[in-house]
Amino acid sequence: MRAGPLLKHHPLRRKGFSFEASGEAGGVLKILIVEDDVQLATTLKYLVEDNPRYRVVATVDDLDGAVVAAQQHAPDLALVDLRLAHGTTGFSVAVRMSDFDIPCFFITGKAPDFPMPDLALGCLMKPFTAEDVHRSLAAAEDIMRGREALRARMPVNLTLYDKVEEEEQPSEPGFIPSRRSLKTRIEHWIAGTQH
Repeated sequence: MRAGPLLKHHPLRRKGFSFEASGEAGGVLKILIVEDDVQLATTLKYLVEDNPRYRVVATVDDLDGAVVAAQQHAPDLALVDLRLAHGTTGFSVAVRMSDFDIPCFFITGKAPDFPMPDLALGCLMKPFTAEDVHRSLAAAEDIMRGREALRARMPVNLTLYDKVEEEEQPSEPGFIPSRRSLKTRIEHWIAGTQH
């Protein structure tokens, strides 16, 4: 969890971001839910739409459905579970959503052990409350709008991803610094190992 100053240049900050026009000042944030558990997806939809500033435009259960929904509805944000139907993952959904300039927010029971700022704004761990969902969406909105600071009260089960800065490696003769690729990190996470 992180509160306080926010990096202006988050990799997923939406350039030219604006809400759908509506009668209300500020507009409505259009949200795509990608979740294979129908009951949980329905519950999440009701929790999201409990706030009139948010509207769920589609609920899908896999990568193909997410791509179709992105093309048809142009959502502002995708809430994505990491383990999905038909052998697809939330990681693949996040990669494809980036093709449409749609930021993702992971909502999952098992969060990655490492931040993934190039794929998602953050991760909300299950189980969660209505207040957790509302505060997480507010934090996502802050990031997408490029606000300098996040709201002070964040859910304890929420992790926001900042742009990861490369660590300085000690300079030794013959030392070649390396960093595991995103693919390798995802493979290790799926396999349940950390290293």
